[in-house]
Amino acid sequence: MNRIGERIKRKRDQFKLNLNELAKRVGISSSALSQIENGKAFPTIITLKSIADQLQTTVGELIGENESVQMPIVRKKEAKTIITNDFGADVMALSYDELNKLMDTFMVRFPEKSNSIGLFSKQTGQLFGYVIKGELQLELDNQTYHLEEGDSVYFNARRNYQFSNLSKYTAELLCVTSFKNN
Repeated sequence: MNRIGERIKRKRDQFKLNLNELAKRVGISSSALSQIENGKAFPTIITLKSIADQLQTTVGELIGENESVQMPIVRKKEAKTIITNDFGADVMALSYDELNKLMDTFMVRFPEKSNSIGLFSKQTGQLFGYVIKGELQLELDNQTYHLEEGDSVYFNARRNYQFSNLSKYTAELLCVTSFKNN
């Protein structure tokens, strides 16, 4: 709760409002606002909404819904393989697993003669892919596309698709997926 108070104080300072001015606009005592900012009191949702309105922000911003709990950077040595299919293709997570994420990023490595069967079965929303290395074949709704290094693709992840590496060299595909709210 202390973080909410810090965010309120930071926004109040940005607007160059003193404690008394904001409290008066919100309709609470300056003592109550001080306790909220210092993490000693919990504002009601109505009070929090009023504070957000006066500071031209949202309740979500004040409660930190867009702030990352984890570090925003995943170092190369921290990237983890999260799945390997029966054909030897593997997926490495390039971002931390967090509750409020709206998208996810992966590096998919396709060794010689491998494919994506079983790697993306739970994806919803949309998928963007960029071929970083090698060549891939994409079968998308019974149509076949040849992708080379530097090519990209974007489609609804609920469609019927499969990536395949038909060459004898390893291919790498950077994938960004969005999450669709059901």
